[in-house]
Amino acid sequence: MTRTLLLLIPAVLISSCDGEGSGVTLSVDPEQHRVEVRMDGELFTVYRFEPMLDKPVLFPVNAPGGIAVTRGYPLETVKGERADHPHHVGYWLNYGDVNGYDFWNNSRAVAPDRKVHYGRIVHREVLRAAVEKDTGILEVKMDWMAPDTDNPVRLLEEHTTFLFHRTGDVRIIDRITRLTAVTDTVVLGDNKEGLAAIRVARQLEHPEERPVVLTDASGRPSDSAVVDNRGVTGHYYSSRGIEGTEVWGKRAEWVRLTGQKQGGTVSIILFDHPGNPNHPPLWHARGYGLFSVNNLGQKAYRGNLPALSRVMVKGESLTLKHRMAVVRGDPQEEEINQIFSRFSQE
Repeated sequence: MTRTLLLLIPAVLISSCDGEGSGVTLSVDPEQHRVEVRMDGELFTVYRFEPMLDKPVLFPVNAPGGIAVTRGYPLETVKGERADHPHHVGYWLNYGDVNGYDFWNNSRAVAPDRKVHYGRIVHREVLRAAVEKDTGILEVKMDWMAPDTDNPVRLLEEHTTFLFHRTGDVRIIDRITRLTAVTDTVVLGDNKEGLAAIRVARQLEHPEERPVVLTDASGRPSDSAVVDNRGVTGHYYSSRGIEGTEVWGKRAEWVRLTGQKQGGTVSIILFDHPGNPNHPPLWHARGYGLFSVNNLGQKAYRGNLPALSRVMVKGESLTLKHRMAVVRGDPQEEEINQIFSRFSQE
């Protein structure tokens, strides 16, 4: 069945399937600037659009059993996490070069006198919150604004549909994003900082021997850097058979990240849709926990490749489709390729 409730007053809106605590449910709370998504009563993720954020994000993202696969810093107090890149929050989509403005690296850590170089993505409206059969549907509208001053300029209008569903025990988020130029010309330059990305929990990082600054019990950065790989177990594997940190800057249809957390194996798989530009794309997947697929950057990763530059005139649109699967366990290539095959036909 389909059940859609429309927001009539500033209050909590709930869209759910039949059965208390069963299936997928969405709860919209405009006053708290969030939409909660649950599966079988368990929190899966939250679409967050508080004004203090420089872009809307999905945070946290949880595997079955309530296991967070996203890093808590800087939004949550978690001891022992890397205290770096405060712009890496949850699961998001943005880009490092839009008409010369940097949307990727913007955060509260940017000095006020530098904000004129950074763009913000501003949530405008929840267009739809519904459940159809076993799929939660969240449609939102955003504006890509630059520069971040008292008189921002709107460059792009974003219309994104999130689909929350599952295949067996595999939780899935499909993100379908349409970007439309609303100024005369929008240029997306070749840049490594993009595009659909998740910052993962410490346990899913790759071990390394360089000292890093970790958060203390209060969630603040500690005073000194340390080498501490306790519980750090992450490992990348791509559709092209490339492993570990070597996936960075390489092409692949999908990449899986697997590690151990809370006594069990958890995996995140990101998929690129064949209809996206520059498919199969290059991956901005770092051992320190940034896991990203970039359809718009190329030369920024590998200098022997020609630079990409996408020019959009006013009214022109670009549509991008990405899938993220979260699972307890270590799905193998055959299962992952089946998921990719189904996604490719959608």
